Amino acid sequence: MNGAESKKLQEEKLNTEDILNVMPESGKIILDDVATKLNSDKKSVLQSAKELDSQGLIRIKKHIFGKTEFWVTEKLIEKRKFDERRKNIEEIEKSGYKVIQTLSDDILFMLKDKKKLSIRKIAKSLKVTEETIEKYVKLMSPLVSIKYPLNIFAKPIVQIKKTDGYLKVPQGVEGKILSTYNITADSVPANIKIIGSTEESMPLYIPSLPIIDEGTSAVLDALADKLTDKISIEVEDISDPRRMVTLKSKFYEESKKLIESEINTSEENAEILAGILLHKTYGLGDIELLMNDDWLEEVCVNTSHVPLTAYHKRYGWTKTNLYLQDERSVYNYAAQIGRKIGRNITNLNPIMDAHLLTGDRVNASLFPISSLGNTITIRKFARQPWTITHFISPEFATLSKEIAAFLWLCIQYELSMIVGGGTASGKTSVLNCLLSLIQPTQRVISIEDTRELNLPKYLYWNWIPLTTREPNPEGKGEVSMLDLIVTSLRMRPDRIVLGEVRKQREAEVLFEAMHTGHSVYGTMHADTARNLKRRLLEPPIEIPSTEVEALQLILIQYRDRRLGIRKTFEVAEIIPGTEGKEFDLNYLFRYNARTHEFLKVNESVRVINELNLHTGMSRNEIDDDLKEKEKVLQWMLDNKIETIDEVGRVIDEYYKNKDELIKIVLAGKKL
Repeated sequence: MNGAESKKLQEEKLNTEDILNVMPESGKIILDDVATKLNSDKKSVLQSAKELDSQGLIRIKKHIFGKTEFWVTEKLIEKRKFDERRKNIEEIEKSGYKVIQTLSDDILFMLKDKKKLSIRKIAKSLKVTEETIEKYVKLMSPLVSIKYPLNIFAKPIVQIKKTDGYLKVPQGVEGKILSTYNITADSVPANIKIIGSTEESMPLYIPSLPIIDEGTSAVLDALADKLTDKISIEVEDISDPRRMVTLKSKFYEESKKLIESEINTSEENAEILAGILLHKTYGLGDIELLMNDDWLEEVCVNTSHVPLTAYHKRYGWTKTNLYLQDERSVYNYAAQIGRKIGRNITNLNPIMDAHLLTGDRVNASLFPISSLGNTITIRKFARQPWTITHFISPEFATLSKEIAAFLWLCIQYELSMIVGGGTASGKTSVLNCLLSLIQPTQRVISIEDTRELNLPKYLYWNWIPLTTREPNPEGKGEVSMLDLIVTSLRMRPDRIVLGEVRKQREAEVLFEAMHTGHSVYGTMHADTARNLKRRLLEPPIEIPSTEVEALQLILIQYRDRRLGIRKTFEVAEIIPGTEGKEFDLNYLFRYNARTHEFLKVNESVRVINELNLHTGMSRNEIDDDLKEKEKVLQWMLDNKIETIDEVGRVIDEYYKNKDELIKIVLAGKKL
């Protein structure tokens, strides 16, 4: 390549950005120095510089001694600041965060150094109308103000009032990434990282929430006030869960419309901001993101002074990087939860048991009862409830197909059962999945302190879920579990399901219901079948042995404290006592924690005898029925029939058209 060709190539490569890159931070530089730094001829440099001059980024001046100078303009300094800001945002987004900025943040950014500017200046720099700037500034009133001059020909001045900083990015956490996945709550995305840190005794749960810059956040607060004025909430909306769900949807749609009309941003950002606005005005703020993570079982606010904690299905207790602003915020969220279901939490009534509209169980306590500060504990209700297919799958292996088939047989023919176990052992989950095996022709009444049970849709038509109610501050209006048990007996139930047996009087009425021919199910805290027997017979419950004999089965759930896995530990039947003796337990199945096997301990005596008495089935017929059920369960497992309604559809078909279903199962076809 000769010199002429090389020079031509350099001229072609020269562009305006090359010149801007060699311009000083302020002041001037002469043309000769620019040409030298860019290894180009002065003519090419000058030609490109004229374009920058026309844009107002530099000023070209000819010196009286013949030297041409390029001067840095205020517009170039401003451009450089915005370019640097844009690069910072790109770096933040590379680390997994979604950054949302709007015109309001540009206005604040310009005012950061100048403190005050005319509306005309801001509008010209940002290439928008003065009316647009004025509209945004009014929405940002906590951060900026407008000063209107007495001279009608002078332009209003925008002045900064306060600023907390820009683009607050959570500090990075050092450690090994154990898991990463994405979740979305009402269009608000978050990337979740589970990190094992050497500085912490527990894993860290780090959600990368969208970062909303300060100006946009102020605008959202202003829009929140407009939204609450626009959408009125009636008492009926709060007391009716279905209307509350509709109201939430309405809030989101109105939020999105308001944002699209007030903020110039993309469709994606409008949806995210609408979701954030929904969480601010209607929900639980950042907690809403955690509530939409299906891997979490528990979300806890242990006062505003420490980060939120969450119980992860795979990693156990984890510490998040999220805080609530202050103790008042914790109280406001607790009070909001209570109002939606007609419960109160006050200094006179500082402890509250409640539930969210999604069914999640909530406990809240206030200072000084909770001596370090206000607390909220949310036990999450499974969005996709566990089913019998999950429990027999190799992934979870909570129980074996043999046990599942046996329990199905007992449920089908209305034998009563209590599910025992320790805290978080899966008692309610197992009971819930077993209830899905009930015939659709029967009436089910469930009684709980907070809603946790969820039946398949084919049972909804004759299912009455009842929940207790605490007394108001004057001590009136209480509806106890005993009240509901007594009421349920007047509702002609085929099955009565009690969330948890706690008190003597509740247990007495429950066992009386068994004696009168009702099929009853419930849960109770007990680590073994023998321990559950003692709890029933000894104070404070102290039910006579002859009364307890109405119960046919005890199932015990177990949580391995080392591995964190849940298993069906024991299944035992109650053998009535003779000549004044206490009843005995016949253990049918037991889990071996060392070999991880489900063992059949003994043959059934009472269940077989009662089935023979009430159905006329012989032992061989019962065995054939159990094998048939095992085949159906394996077929559901093979065909990934896992959701509560999919399982419900199969069970419904089993009871309506059993022979046809068995043909499909044996042929390995799909339903």
